[in-house]
Amino acid sequence: MKYSIFLLLTLSFNLFGQQIDQSNLEKKQTQDLVVKLDLLINDWHVAAANASFEAYFNATSAEFIFLGTAPNERWNKEEFEGFCKPYFDKGKAWDFKPSNRQWQFAANHTVAYFDEDLATWMEGCRGSGICILENGQWKIAYYNLTVLIENEKIQSFIELRRSN
Repeated sequence: MKYSIFLLLTLSFNLFGQQIDQSNLEKKQTQDLVVKLDLLINDWHVAAANASFEAYFNATSAEFIFLGTAPNERWNKEEFEGFCKPYFDKGKAWDFKPSNRQWQFAANHTVAYFDEDLATWMEGCRGSGICILENGQWKIAYYNLTVLIENEKIQSFIELRRSN
């Protein structure tokens, strides 16, 4: 009887230890993935600031969608490249400084969702996006740039929009 209890406790501790090890491994893998994806998005922003057209668009998937701040700004990759090319060719695109980035992952860790605060020439903005694992490489598939407006200022903003 004592041997059975000892064996049962030993097996329980081993199983519990394996669960902790698996949990720690998953946390480490997620942390490593966040570092990798942060680098992707940071480099993407730097590519825009440096007007590096190839680096900027190489970071995006073939099905990339960009939503800008104006109501009509919804571009697929080809359309957005056309819009951006003149700015990049002049050597001056935009310089967004990200902070407070948050990540969420699909269960299989091949899709990552993020949002970030941005310091821009438009004042505070927010970007949100989706990254996908495509042929073993992470790519930005979707990005939505939003200008932030405080709730107490929204009525003035609505009136400004209606005045045009």
